[in-house]
Amino acid sequence: MRILLIEDDRMLGEALVAALSGEGMTVDWVRDGAQAEAALRDIGYSIVLLDLGLPDADGLDLLTAARRRGSETPVLVVTARDGLDDRVAGLDLGADDYLVKPFEMRELLARMRALIRRRAGSAVSSLTTGSTELNVETHELAHGDASAVLPAREFAVMHALMERPGRILSRAQIEERIYGWGEEVESNAVDVLIHSIRRKLGKDVILNVRGAGWMVAKS
Repeated sequence: MRILLIEDDRMLGEALVAALSGEGMTVDWVRDGAQAEAALRDIGYSIVLLDLGLPDADGLDLLTAARRRGSETPVLVVTARDGLDDRVAGLDLGADDYLVKPFEMRELLARMRALIRRRAGSAVSSLTTGSTELNVETHELAHGDASAVLPAREFAVMHALMERPGRILSRAQIEERIYGWGEEVESNAVDVLIHSIRRKLGKDVILNVRGAGWMVAKS
């Protein structure tokens, strides 16, 4: 899944990018209001992590503008502002959750999973369609009688497909979900990842739509 991180603190930002990347997520990190404003117009993110205290903007203003544009991407505010009024204002202006610094990474990940589940209309830590189930916490993919724990990039491919079963994703759309800004993408990278997943779980776990892209069957 692709994450937008809006955080001006270099040390915290680097730590979050490393931790989230280790969980199989692709992270785009911006550090000021202007970059954040532009990035928030991208609809390809699974979730946004938003710091409020940016050097040239207030995070609540960015959040308000995004919601006025009709953005429905889940937003988790991650900030040092711990006052009740700040928390209430953030939630009332469109934040989906609010986490006060400092925090434990396990809690951040759990809150992110909860928001992504809510967006997908699920109450459990998995995405399911037909005989295919992807556990977003353990990265285990089960299909029929086979199961395997997927490495980061393969998990990202399956998560993108499982979020909207029955919808065809093109090569470019999948690449957008699994690679961050500035990452070099090899021409056959998606094919290699999908081949590896099929080898573990069976060819019908991901369906090829000739000339259009790939999908997982909708139950």
